[in-house]
Amino acid sequence: MADKSLPQLLASYRERKHLLALLKEIQEVYGYLPGEFIPEIARSLGLPVAEVYGVGTFYSFLSARLQGRNVIRVCKSAPCWLKNCELIVETLKRELGIGPGETTRDGRFSLQLTNCIGACDQAPAMMINDTTYVDLTPEKIPEILGGYK
Repeated sequence: MADKSLPQLLASYRERKHLLALLKEIQEVYGYLPGEFIPEIARSLGLPVAEVYGVGTFYSFLSARLQGRNVIRVCKSAPCWLKNCELIVETLKRELGIGPGETTRDGRFSLQLTNCIGACDQAPAMMINDTTYVDLTPEKIPEILGGYK
């Protein structure tokens, strides 16, 4: 499952300023941030457990639950809302058979709603993994998803 063990990862990040980078790498290796790792991460960096937990739960790109291979993040900020992002969410729900916060049974997709992804000028927008899709319409969704199936 994991390319690196937790002790190997912790050895690569020794300072408080590396917390976010460490959490991101743990998620890349394990697919999520296992809760049982939080105290060990805190000890390793000399931080309170609450701080590590707070950072790990603050960012939408970090998850305490195993995510699908392809994480879809639909922007729900004001510009996207004004451009009918709810139609995009409804289309995704219908196409994937899941709602926000869920993962498909085959583990291929997770659907999340998030605040600004930095594409407000081209709303509505979503990201799948690290790729941003803009100026979305319900008609574009099946084709976009087809590239990940």
